[in-house]
Amino acid sequence: MKITSDENVNQAVEQMVQAIRNTDAYMEYRRQLGRIKEQPELKAQIDRFRQENFELQNSAQADELFDRTDEFSRRLEEFRKNPLVDAFLNAELDFCRMIQEINGKIVEAVNFE
Repeated sequence: MKITSDENVNQAVEQMVQAIRNTDAYMEYRRQLGRIKEQPELKAQIDRFRQENFELQNSAQADELFDRTDEFSRRLEEFRKNPLVDAFLNAELDFCRMIQEINGKIVEAVNFE
């Protein structure tokens, strides 16, 4: 049976997924996620902060954006005083940065414009 190029890509993706799952960043993210999920109310608060952050970053109302961002940053700083929240958000950020770096390398390597 001849292996097509699509099958080669699928196999390589599976290998990459396994390699990602074996990274310290991924394992720490999953560990922190498990800890956060043990406290559903805290997880809901984190999810609300994420949603608000997304909305702020995609807001078209530039005139009030600075004030809203400043107020959000103050609330987030206070929220992050909770060690569980801070550990989770740090682990999530590290994992996201790793995924972004991988994506950037792939896009660059295939000359995708």
